[in-house]
Amino acid sequence: MAQIACIETGLYRIPLPTVLTDSTHGEIRHFELLTARVRDSDGAEGVGYTVTVGRNGRAVRSVLADEIAEIATGADAELIEALWTRIWWATHYGGRGGPVVLALSAFDIALWDLKARRAKLPLWRLLGGNDQNVPCYAGGIDLDLPVDALLRQTDDNLAKGFRAIKMKVGRALLAEDVARVAAMRRHLGDGFPLIADANMRWSADQAIRAARAFAPYDLVWLEEPVVPEDVSGHARVRAEGGVPIAAGENLRSLWDFKHLIAAGGVSYPEPDVTNCGGVTPFLKIAHLAEAFSLPVTSHGAHDVTVHLLAAVPNRSYLEAHGFGLERYIAEPLVLRDGCAIAPERPGHGIGFDWAGLEALRA
Repeated sequence: MAQIACIETGLYRIPLPTVLTDSTHGEIRHFELLTARVRDSDGAEGVGYTVTVGRNGRAVRSVLADEIAEIATGADAELIEALWTRIWWATHYGGRGGPVVLALSAFDIALWDLKARRAKLPLWRLLGGNDQNVPCYAGGIDLDLPVDALLRQTDDNLAKGFRAIKMKVGRALLAEDVARVAAMRRHLGDGFPLIADANMRWSADQAIRAARAFAPYDLVWLEEPVVPEDVSGHARVRAEGGVPIAAGENLRSLWDFKHLIAAGGVSYPEPDVTNCGGVTPFLKIAHLAEAFSLPVTSHGAHDVTVHLLAAVPNRSYLEAHGFGLERYIAEPLVLRDGCAIAPERPGHGIGFDWAGLEALRA
């Protein structure tokens, strides 16, 4: 039995190549990377991580270093379900979301990476293995870009091999959003997969109006039209707006997804492995969606998530945007014919440039 010997944590502030904007977070100039390096009693290591959009990183690191390390040290590293449940309930009263579940996500990813490395298997094969080729879209954070710059960004993404594009909506005037979506549709042509993301900008009534205005432009989905807590609002937008709805990047547990799916509030459940509790609940969410005949998509962390979507039969699109993290990874995501390719390297296969990251330590 290999026991957890130690957990080494890191907090790094990653500058963005360009300032990014959306309808709720405003200008984003950097993000925080939180890492968990779990070593077992045999000397093997697994690596996990989570991210923030610039705040609360120290709180996440504290949970990892002070709470989870105390609970997990000495435990059997192979008993991931038991350890996840133990940590969830030990931190439940002050947790159930926020920094606690982000920290648990990083730790859980590290455990699965460790397990797959010990098995000498890529994570997607260890998790069952469905299809190594995962359809992938480029996630633009581009709400304030002029239309000509938006189209240039799109052309750059097409040149990189993407065959599906997401753009931001949620400007002050709906007419401006509609004009931008129309410009993108003309630029991409009929039938090209186009997604729009509102980042929780609207009330349900506003979202229904927007969805109906976007309906002629054949969106794959409209993402996060209302705040994540508004389950009935999601259901109304999906039923009355005439456009499929994706949501879930701000949900923090399997039970959150249960409520949204059961209410009919989502067409494409969208968990983020770095904030829903890790690999363990991500797969449960994917299988829950499958039971409702729903395709699952993803948010963020594409280098890990490509493995998870490659392991389930109801996967749809992988979201790809690295926020500059690809500069600190040895072998970034590979695209081929519009698909991300789950790597064959053991574990999740992410090799961080620890020396390069050290200069960014917060």
